[in-house]
This record gives sequence, structure tokens and C-alpha cells, in this order.
Amino acid sequence: MASISLLLPLGSVSAKSLLDHQTAGVKVGGFTMQCSSSGVGGRASHVKHGEELTLIKRRDAISLALGVSSLLVGFDAEAAGLPPEDKPRLCDDTCEKELENVTMVTTESGLQYKDIKIGEGPSPPVGFQVAANYVAMVPSGQIFDSSLERGLPYIFRVGSGQVIKGLDEGILGMKVRGKRRLYIPGPLAFPKGLTSAPGRPRVAANSPVVFDVSLEYIPGLELDIEE
Repeated sequence: MASISLLLPLGSVSAKSLLDHQTAGVKVGGFTMQCSSSGVGGRASHVKHGEELTLIKRRDAISLALGVSSLLVGFDAEAAGLPPEDKPRLCDDTCEKELENVTMVTTESGLQYKDIKIGEGPSPPVGFQVAANYVAMVPSGQIFDSSLERGLPYIFRVGSGQVIKGLDEGILGMKVRGKRRLYIPGPLAFPKGLTSAPGRPRVAANSPVVFDVSLEYIPGLELDIEE
């Protein structure tokens, strides 16, 4: 399943446009269906049943396609529609209380962070790919994007501008299996903001956001170290 994220940097193809153009072919019986977030179409073919040939009607195919289309779109609409308290998080209530006593670190760019858990593996060098889970929130704590809802870590190349600046900088210095809370100022987040959507609050232009991030692994680097 493709992973659709809101972490695309300014000027990249948006998550919405990716969803609008994502299609997949599904064959059910003698019918081939094309499913996408923007529409469902089908091409009828003849199916032999005993000695009779039955033409599967277009409206029947659409009904079948609608039943599986949600499985073919990279965005989990059901999870996105959950109330904030039911969405998976990287920092639970106990973690939140412990964070109150963790020292805040402020970088030259204005990024701030607290380490939820110090990892034990290597830190990612600039230019290396990393696999990370994240939960993105507005300052009130309401989630607007999360890799946990899609069930797959997000893979990107550190320091190459593939994600927002605050995350690009914030993951540097983390160790594998470590967790960190990033307090990202507006200029390092979404300069143009994000519109609201079902289950997702609006993010105003140049407004601060909060990211909980866990560095899962660095493809290739851990293997080299173990050897």
C-alpha cells in the first residue's frame, strides 16, 4: 500500500494530487476494475455460467469496487476519522507527564526538542535514508498526520529537503530506536499551511506544530555496523 504523507516540502507534488491520480486494477471474477480516489470505472466482459453468458453490468462492478476502494488508497480514511483520543500515539499519558521534567533543547534555527527516549544505535548522517514513525500535531495536541495510522514508517533522505525543515533538522542526532518530541516553529513547518479535512484540523500558514518522532532504522547503516 502506498504511503501518502503531508510531509512533502514546499513545491513538491501534494498528497492530494497523489491521491487524485492513484489508480489500481482489480480483477473480480471476469471483471477488471480501475479504482481510484477520484472515480471508479469498469470494463465489462462475458462470464460463462453453465451454458449461458452473462454480461456483468457496469453498476454492479461499481458497487463491488466501492467496497474495496478504501483498501487501495494510501490514506486510511477510517483511521483519519477517529476522534483524537482514539488515534495511536508515540507518547502516552505517562510519557506526557515524564516530558514535563525533561530539559528543552533549542537550536540556532529556533527548533526545540525533548528526548522521550535515547536510542542505542547510530545517528543518521546527512544524505542517508531513514525509516521513521511520526505523529504530527497542532499545539493543542490534535493530530493532523501520522505514519502510525498507515501502519508503515516513513522513509526519506536526511538533509535533502524531502520533508519539512523542522523534521529534517530534528531527526539529526537521534539514535536508532530513540524517540523525540519536536516543537517546530512556523518557518520550519508549513509556510502555506494545510487545509482542514475529515479527521484533520487546519494548520494555519507559518503556525508552529509538534512532531513526535521515533527513528526505527537506517537502511544499510545498521547492517554495516553489525558486520
